[in-house]
Amino acid sequence: MAKILITEDEDSLRIFVARALRLDGHETEEAADGAEGLEKLKQGGFDLLLSDIRMPVMDGIELAHQAASTCPGMKILLMTGYAEQRERADDLMEKIVDVVAKPFALPDIRKAVARALAA
Repeated sequence: MAKILITEDEDSLRIFVARALRLDGHETEEAADGAEGLEKLKQGGFDLLLSDIRMPVMDGIELAHQAASTCPGMKILLMTGYAEQRERADDLMEKIVDVVAKPFALPDIRKAVARALAA
C-alpha cells in the first residue's frame, strides 16, 4: 500500500480521512498546514500528497508547486470546498492528478485516492 501525506487545516477532517485511508491499508502522516507538510515531504518516501488548497501559512497551491519540484515522482491530489480555489489549480494540472470537491463522502475520497495512486 501507499505512504500518504494528508495536509489539511481542519483537524476533524484530517483525522477522519487519515483513519479511512489507514483502514484501506495505507500508511498516513498528517500536517496542519502547507509549511508543516513541506517539512514532512522533505523527509521523503511519500507516494501521494493529499492536500487542501485553502490553508494558513502556505496554501495547497504553493505546497503542490514545491512538492512537484521536491518530489517529482509523487502523485498530488488536492481538495477544496471553494470553486474559485479549484480554478487556481488550473496551472497545476500537469502536476496533479485531480481536485476533489468538499464536502465529500468517505467512499468518494477513498476512490479518488485509489485513482490517483493508479494514475
